[in-house]
Amino acid sequence: MELSRRRLFGYSGVTLAAGAAAGAGLVSVAHAGDDRPADEEAVPFYGAHQAGIATPVQDRLHFAAFDVVTDDRNRLIRMLKEWTASAAAFTGGHPYGSAAGGLGDSPPDDTGEALGLPPARLTLTIGFGPTLFEKDGKDRFGLKAKRPAALIDLPHFAGDNLDPARTGGDICVQACADDPQVAVHAIRNLARIGFGVVSVRWSQLGFGKTSSTTPDKQTPRNMFGFKDGTRNIAGTEAKALDQHVWASGSDGAAWMAGGSYVVARRIRMHIETWDRTSLQEQQDIFGRTKGEGNAYGAKSEHDPVPLGKLPATSHVRLAHPDSNGGVRILRRGYSFTDGTDGLGRLDAGLFFIAYQRDPRKQFVPLQNKLAGNDAMNEYVQHVGSGIWACPPGVRKGGYWGEGLFT
Repeated sequence: MELSRRRLFGYSGVTLAAGAAAGAGLVSVAHAGDDRPADEEAVPFYGAHQAGIATPVQDRLHFAAFDVVTDDRNRLIRMLKEWTASAAAFTGGHPYGSAAGGLGDSPPDDTGEALGLPPARLTLTIGFGPTLFEKDGKDRFGLKAKRPAALIDLPHFAGDNLDPARTGGDICVQACADDPQVAVHAIRNLARIGFGVVSVRWSQLGFGKTSSTTPDKQTPRNMFGFKDGTRNIAGTEAKALDQHVWASGSDGAAWMAGGSYVVARRIRMHIETWDRTSLQEQQDIFGRTKGEGNAYGAKSEHDPVPLGKLPATSHVRLAHPDSNGGVRILRRGYSFTDGTDGLGRLDAGLFFIAYQRDPRKQFVPLQNKLAGNDAMNEYVQHVGSGIWACPPGVRKGGYWGEGLFT
């Protein structure tokens, strides 16, 4: 009989028998009775950087923000160890423990909806928010002194209409995969494993990637029908990644070396208004043609952008690195459609995700400029937001955030 996670860890939720049992040891438990070979659709979980940042962007997203509901630092660490072991199993295309066997008088260890499905290039990326370090003036887990200076509280930007129920969170997990069921399964099981330690604050499903880290491929389009991410940082641009994406120990937080900072923004698009706007005005707002995607004054999409030929308030002109002192961010956002708003309009838009080395020098000045001047603001509104510090990758035998808690 396959060893049950409940039998190994007891019946008190995420209470591991011993901290040393997590990490590599738990991975062997997760794979018990599962001798399938590694699938070519599996993205390596261990490495210098977390997967899901510079990794080629998958088709689907399930992003979740969690609140930590315990004051017990040791319980939080034990949960992170078990999360790490389960993430290694899920990204390899394996269940975590038993999904259909084990003890008949207790729930299965794994919920089972991903059984028989390939890994679908699943990646799981974790981040720690400002409120994990300090909340309401309280140093909750003895981490206040380790809060990186770059992990700021985002300022209010012009036009923001943020819903507190879709903003913030102590921890975030980004699940990306080519199969939505694989991504949802991962988040569902992390939430289940974390019961009593964390609770889901909010989450977002996404489809149709709106930016790519493989710009040599066809550029994806956003819900406005325009190509997005033409000049995005490629996952193969090592120099650009080191300069703009990966944090360094010299930045002031040694535990973040090799990590990155993620900003997520839920951007509601007023698509009914947009759909009644003339093609010429749509193109003027972007500064690009809708068909080919070439900037005004350029012949093809990837030609250099002659900024002087773009309208002064166009999105491309304002956001272009040459208009911002060379500042770049790595985008890997997704479209969303979440039913209707009760007034006969689609609740649809862009779930913007951007990774960077220092939000103070990258996202914040860029968004301040866009919020104050972008002609697109007539058609969009930012309604959700969050910022998190994403630690470096995990070594075998280690766990998510190990450098922060040691």
